[in-house]
Amino acid sequence: MAEVVLRARLGEEGLAERVVVDSAGTGDWHAGEPADPRATAALRTAGYEAGRDDHIARWFDAEWFGRLDLVVALDRGHLRALRRLAPTPADAAKVRLLLAGDGEVPDPYYGEDRGFADCLEIIEGGMAGLLDVVRAGVLERT
Repeated sequence: MAEVVLRARLGEEGLAERVVVDSAGTGDWHAGEPADPRATAALRTAGYEAGRDDHIARWFDAEWFGRLDLVVALDRGHLRALRRLAPTPADAAKVRLLLAGDGEVPDPYYGEDRGFADCLEIIEGGMAGLLDVVRAGVLERT
């Protein structure tokens, strides 16, 4: 969901062509599976273009750090897992939480459908801060 929202916001800002956005999990639990239909339903209800087959889950690969400027985690568990995967301290420093401070996006997977809409609202609330970071990174490169 965060990938879809970030892509939409980057498009609104005219930055979609300058920023590559991708997503992956910190484990292989759902690798190879399409997006959860509850997630895509919440996204479509909120006005985003999202199809179940638009995303296939995969596991984050530590080798990706070399080509990434920023890695965004949705909760502290993911933050720790990603930092442990980082091959260097500089790579570990690329990992940040989506939400400012210590805020986390809860995992709605085992809950009710409404949990996905609630998570989407939390993700949307964290986008302004993430966009500030992305904008600054884009400006550094120009």
